[in-house]
This record gives sequence, structure tokens and C-alpha cells, in this order.
Amino acid sequence: VQLQACGGGLVQAGTSLRLSCAAPERTFSRYAIGWFRQAPGKEREFVAAINWRPGMTYYSDSVKGRFTISRDNVENMVYLQIDRLKAKDTAVYYCAAAAWGRTWNSERMRYWGQGTLVTVSS
Repeated sequence: VQLQACGGGLVQAGTSLRLSCAAPERTFSRYAIGWFRQAPGKEREFVAAINWRPGMTYYSDSVKGRFTISRDNVENMVYLQIDRLKAKDTAVYYCAAAAWGRTWNSERMRYWGQGTLVTVSS
């Protein structure tokens, strides 16, 4: 199973960015898709997740209000909109797939994408 994350780059603080994650249809229709990020020298952390069932989303408290996760069920894509970017958002962002659940951590994710680097300049 191959998830493909893209959309990262060098951006200025205060601007917006949208990351994309492409998943095979069989994965997209069976699993929730989550976004994680790993900043330099830090552990990977959960950011947001969305279930295949519309309306079911979950966010880390640290990103609520600035990050929006969404999905396109026709194109098998999941998006992460990041608004008002901050220097602390600098990280490699990964998308991953797992069954929907109450906890979101790296250990229970079943499939991973390769990551896309977001660098925020202040």
C-alpha cells in the first residue's frame, strides 16, 4: 500500500499551505487517514485524522483552529490545510492509514506515506 504525501515547501510565517495525500482506493475506502509531523530533533506527533465516513475528524489540541483536514472521495485524496503558519510548524509531514479509533499514535498506524517537508521562515 502506497500513500503519497506532497505539497510541502519553504513558506513564510503567516501564510497558508495545503498538503495532499493520495491513497489507493482500497485503502481510502477502508481506513481513516491521519496526518503526523516530525520536527527536527523531536518525536513524531499526531496532527489530525479523518474517517472515510464524512464528518468524522479529530485534531490534536495544538493545531485546532489553524489546521483543517478534509477528503475528496472521488479523487481518493486527503488534504491538510494549514493557516497562519508558524515557525514551530516546521516539520516533515506524513500521512498514514489506520482504522478509526479513539487514540492516534504512530504505533497503531498501519500504512505510511514518505513525508513532505514544510519549512516556515519567520
